[in-house]
Amino acid sequence: MVNQIADFFDAYPEPEAISGVTEHLRKFWDPAMRRQLLNARESLEDSLHPVARRALAELAEMAS
Repeated sequence: MVNQIADFFDAYPEPEAISGVTEHLRKFWDPAMRRQLLNARESLEDSLHPVARRALAELAEMAS
């Protein structure tokens, strides 16, 4: 699902797309869902949209 969110933001400049995905995850995903996604991030690395990958890195920084 995070890749679909990133696809939505494809038309935006990359910094705005990353912020958009990050903000969407923060606003609309339950904290438990975000933790689960962040915990699975390494195993999902190869299948993640590049914008989703960067947004998750940003989200991980915010969580720490």
